[in-house]
Amino acid sequence: MVISFLRVYLLCGLLLHKALWEAMNDRRGSPTRSERPWKSRLLSGIKVGILLGIAAQTLLPDFLPVSRDPGVLRATGAALYTFGLLAAMTGRIQLGRNWSDIEKSYVKQDHELVARGIYRYVRHPIYAGDLLLLLGLELALNSWCVVGVMALAIYVRRQTIREESQLLRDLPGYGDYCRRTSRFLPFVPV
Repeated sequence: MVISFLRVYLLCGLLLHKALWEAMNDRRGSPTRSERPWKSRLLSGIKVGILLGIAAQTLLPDFLPVSRDPGVLRATGAALYTFGLLAAMTGRIQLGRNWSDIEKSYVKQDHELVARGIYRYVRHPIYAGDLLLLLGLELALNSWCVVGVMALAIYVRRQTIREESQLLRDLPGYGDYCRRTSRFLPFVPV
């Protein structure tokens, strides 16, 4: 089986993304695995399963192909993937110690409002970037699994609304920040 440059690129980007998150993950003060609620453990397990499935998908032949001639689809997907990867990684670096997993989202006692860099334009560049990354990956792989990204986008949007209500309540200045920034895409309200 011949693995294309595109598939190697996609897999390397996923590994780089995961490596950055692991390197920047501050586990001090976090509950042990057995102390975390079952829902949090379940969501963590689902995330790992999805990551492993996507990584395997990059190494396998087209699965549920969208097109017989996917050249433009693959190029568009690769561009979206690259943009999403860069946005998510930039957001993670700029958020620094203020980051928490989507399934464990909470406001830390020393949490600070980050409104510089990419956060000057969007409140959730990591979520937006990860969704673009997945959308681009599935398009680049010419896969109908791209439809699953839409379902994930609905979940992420719901989670961000919950997260924002907590931040509005617990983080000084967050309301004003919300009024001057977009949630996911620069200059697009909501």
